[in-house]
Amino acid sequence: MPPIQDHPLRYQLANELHARPFPTMTCPSTVVYLAIKQPEEAVHRDRSFDIAHLVDLLDRHGAAHPKPGATHHSAQLGRHMLKWEQHTEFVSYTLYSDGVSQRAFDPIDFEVFPTDWLEQAPGQRITSLMVRVLPRPDDSSQIKASLQDWLVPESMAVSRVLDDNAVVAGDFRIDPAGHMRFAAFVNRETGSRRIGRIVQRLCEIETYRAMSMLGFSRARSLSPTIGGLDTHLSEIMVEMTGSSVPAEQTLSHLLTVSAELEAMAARAAFRFGATGAYEALVNQRISLLREDRLEGYQTFSEFMLRRYEPAMRTVKSTEKRLATLADRARRAGELLRTRVDVERSAQNQALLESMDRRADTALRLQHTVEGLSVVAISYYAVSLASYALYPLAGPIGLSKGMMTGLITLPVVALVWFAVRRIRKRLH
Repeated sequence: MPPIQDHPLRYQLANELHARPFPTMTCPSTVVYLAIKQPEEAVHRDRSFDIAHLVDLLDRHGAAHPKPGATHHSAQLGRHMLKWEQHTEFVSYTLYSDGVSQRAFDPIDFEVFPTDWLEQAPGQRITSLMVRVLPRPDDSSQIKASLQDWLVPESMAVSRVLDDNAVVAGDFRIDPAGHMRFAAFVNRETGSRRIGRIVQRLCEIETYRAMSMLGFSRARSLSPTIGGLDTHLSEIMVEMTGSSVPAEQTLSHLLTVSAELEAMAARAAFRFGATGAYEALVNQRISLLREDRLEGYQTFSEFMLRRYEPAMRTVKSTEKRLATLADRARRAGELLRTRVDVERSAQNQALLESMDRRADTALRLQHTVEGLSVVAISYYAVSLASYALYPLAGPIGLSKGMMTGLITLPVVALVWFAVRRIRKRLH
């Protein structure tokens, strides 16, 4: 019996579950992270530019190239380990190495990415960050003192995560070197894979947060236009209630507004949908950290609730407002088209009545013409019959006038009967 045939995508779909494994990190270690976003219009373009940019970096260190069609790749670049991932809208580069620099968050650590290589990137930087992984001291006051020096206290978020296996902190601010700063203090018994998961989740939280904020920027830029269209639509609705403006003209204006709203909604649909997906990922990654409060500090979830959630509500509100406005324009258009149809039906009814009156007048005129035609035909018929019967008038003792008088009535009756019969055959 031959073996059962596998579905052509069976292995590909199974391997997708293991496409992005967590990195393995030791403590202490330094992590630099870079996410590059393609231009908005190039999301669905050929992604070979990303691969070429990665290959350029690998060639500088003599590292192996990724497999054709790969969406992730790991390689050793000197003393750094590279983890590259390709996503729908961006690519990410994570470089981590053992040990930490003497100066916390030293910009020199980011110079592992060559300057000329960064200038050739096929897109723009959406975020970059540095993570400093250190052993967790027994006294939490040492953690607080370090964080006070490294981060901005006013916006700092600090949490004990993963059943108190580590303390993570960040302020979500861009430092003078252009990078975000995150710190992770891990227990001595915390495994290298767990450290890698903590770092990757911090990178994902910041990346997905940055990507979702693109939707907030789009919503804020659309708000003035939406407000103007809302006002214009309200004015059109007022015109509809009166009769000062012709319905056809109002309908033309309404269709213009409706088309503009539909086009705006179509252009913003992808960004608003992506924002919702990124927001869900941010909240999910934070929940996976299983946060516990470190005394005196807000947690990551509290920070997001106060600083991030209002922006996401703005995006949802703008999306809903745009959809509601498009529905209003659509309903107003249907009402106005109904009004135009009713007015046209009344005009058609008046036109039909006018045509009926003209037809009735034509019929009466036709009957009148038929009566006149009977008289005319009878006149000529009597004349012809008289000429034919004049020779017989003498023998029977009748004058010509008497003969004409006798045949007039029968001839008229015969002509009338013949005309009537012809009309019946036609109708």
